[in-house]
Amino acid sequence: MPTSHRIRIVDAFSDRPFTGNPAGVLLLDAFPEDAWLQNVAAEVNHAETAFAHRLPAHGEADWALRWFTPTTEVDLCGHATLATAHVLQATGAAEGTVRFATRSGVLTTTAHADGNIAMDFPTAPLTPAEIPAGAAEALGAEPLAVYDTGANLGDLLVELADEKTVRALTPDHKALAQHSRRGIIATARAEDPGRGYDFVSRGFFPRVGIDEDPVTGSAHTALAPFWSERLGRAELTGLQASARSGLVRTELRGDRTVVTGRAVTVIEGELYA
Repeated sequence: MPTSHRIRIVDAFSDRPFTGNPAGVLLLDAFPEDAWLQNVAAEVNHAETAFAHRLPAHGEADWALRWFTPTTEVDLCGHATLATAHVLQATGAAEGTVRFATRSGVLTTTAHADGNIAMDFPTAPLTPAEIPAGAAEALGAEPLAVYDTGANLGDLLVELADEKTVRALTPDHKALAQHSRRGIIATARAEDPGRGYDFVSRGFFPRVGIDEDPVTGSAHTALAPFWSERLGRAELTGLQASARSGLVRTELRGDRTVVTGRAVTVIEGELYA
């Protein structure tokens, strides 16, 4: 009989099923070999699958956490961190604040009584950049401005003319994969802030096996400083305008960005492998 592991599918940055960004979550006793982790992520076939195990008491972190797309391990993933924190709280494995040891350093999540979970991430540094040759054609829109988001993300942040342009994008994903280390974040100011969000975005990551990510928490560590400077406020709400969509609250705190959202478990079962 193969070893079994409890596995959950959690919709992150949403409080209802079938919206937000789905992530697989497995709580383990230790990390098996990388090939097994990658195979599980490929089997789950969501944007990310998170694997976590408890660490010894009194260290700098409480849990070790890793994230895998269907094709590769990544350095930072917001929605799968949110999903993992949600599972820890829902199962009683942790309460309140949890410190995760990750490839991006120690990341902290804090669960609040209203169901929101706040994640303390490093703010992405933004450096003005030139649009690579062919990238605008691959994206399907001419950017107003382009920024490199630094080593942790490896994305290009691309400001477009308006919300309608962001929503209408139909990129050439194969061509787009040639133009960044991880992906392209397309963004614009909200057409009507009265709808409950300040800016819109979409995230395309074909280079790591994800043509379009439904809601990208890590991208908001770049979107937060970008829009906070332009809108003059530290606290903002972004709408990732994918087909599933999701709201992400951000608070810029200098070199740290707090990314907040909700999550809901939609599937729970056994993985026999």
